[in-house]
Amino acid sequence: MTDDKKPEKDEKTGRFLPGNSGFGGRPKGARSKLGELFLEDMLAAWESRGAAAIQQVIEKRPQDFLKVVASLMPKDLNVNINQIGEMTDEQLLDRIRKLDATIQPFLSAHGEDGNSDGDRAPTAH
Repeated sequence: MTDDKKPEKDEKTGRFLPGNSGFGGRPKGARSKLGELFLEDMLAAWESRGAAAIQQVIEKRPQDFLKVVASLMPKDLNVNINQIGEMTDEQLLDRIRKLDATIQPFLSAHGEDGNSDGDRAPTAH
């Protein structure tokens, strides 16, 4: 394609043919090369001042620090760590038995109500 000639287009659709963007454009791979160089520079800056920069932001602009932390959190966070609603009856019984075995020594030492005098009679489970 020369400067005085228009880019070749498909006569039917009016779209530019492959390899003809209609503009000079950036060379292929320039964006990824720029991104790579940027990330290399960011890594070098992080390695030299990362922790100090974070501390400086915490001290001088805590609101910005909190914004960054919040932006790094997943948008959909499942905080249901028990997932009891998804357990079968047998899994629930097994879980209860394990918890009971774990807390029995503490209950025996401190009494059923949590007092250290152990004045309550043990209950059957």
